[in-house]
Amino acid sequence: MNTIWNFSAGPAMLPHEVLLQVQTELLNWQGVGASVIEVSHRSVEFAALVAEAKQDLRTLLNLPEEFEILFTSGGAQAQFALVPMNLLAQSDHADYLITGSWSEKAAHEAKRFASIHIAANGASLDYTTVPDQATWQLDPQARYFHYASNETIHGLQLHDMPKIDTPLVIDMSSDFLSKPLDFKRVELIYAGAQKNIGSAGLTVILIKRDCLARCSERAPSVFNYRTLSQKDSMPNTPVTFAWYVASLVFKWLKRQGGLGAMLERNQRKAALLYAAIDDSQLYNNSIAKPYRSLMNVTFDLSDKQLLPVFLAEAKRCGLINLKGHSLRGGVRASIYNAMPEAGVLALINFMKDFERRI
Repeated sequence: MNTIWNFSAGPAMLPHEVLLQVQTELLNWQGVGASVIEVSHRSVEFAALVAEAKQDLRTLLNLPEEFEILFTSGGAQAQFALVPMNLLAQSDHADYLITGSWSEKAAHEAKRFASIHIAANGASLDYTTVPDQATWQLDPQARYFHYASNETIHGLQLHDMPKIDTPLVIDMSSDFLSKPLDFKRVELIYAGAQKNIGSAGLTVILIKRDCLARCSERAPSVFNYRTLSQKDSMPNTPVTFAWYVASLVFKWLKRQGGLGAMLERNQRKAALLYAAIDDSQLYNNSIAKPYRSLMNVTFDLSDKQLLPVFLAEAKRCGLINLKGHSLRGGVRASIYNAMPEAGVLALINFMKDFERRI
């Protein structure tokens, strides 16, 4: 049987050794005689897991003490509404940068709850690049500046944080933990778990502590950032299994050498795949090179009629979930932290063989 390489954009593949540990511990976690799925979130054992997970994450990120770590549910899309509900009073407003479908959705949802100003929109550029910062229309009174650091559908990534004075709020769902971060201009980061953190259902929030005191009361109590902080992220029963899986991923990342090592690995994997695309007469990537994603490599075939054949043959060779998002089409290879270089090389070898044969 061929090795299966899962290029799904999310829920994405997890590190193999993490899955093996989940399998080993599933029926009897930490010797308590029950599965982690069955253990109370109020138990001493789970409280220890929570504390250790927070410390491991803080260590990985080198997170300043001025930031609080929150865990919640609802995925990143829930934060599209909860960010403005928590951070903006009725008279406040915020700037949004739109670079793809997810930041567009974030702005659309935020408009239902607050006054939102679009600083720049890459739609007219077909989301193949980021509008030049010199053209951004920034509101000097904006409470925060929101953007998505990586657009999974289009394969576009902002590798550096914008150098602006407005506090940054960043949707990092698909590149969180893929590289070290500089928190100097950050007020809040949120990320859904199902890309680089663990299994679906969990959301991680990093928020400045002084921001918690200013949180609005408009958000439901279980999603109010101040309440989450006061209740140690457990105002209600949390997604305990997803939290457990994330705790294992944090430890796996530490064993890999941390986020600096992950960035080097991710850069190397992406460089290999983009080189194969650029050297080809069949495949092409439309994203401006400075903004090519290290997480989601999108490409098209010059003969679009070959796409179904390409995807079917790839699947038979153990390369699964390569079909591009319905909004974009083409091929999308998601190569998050858990995807080893061997998987990327297997895809490249298939692509070259396919091109030789057609």
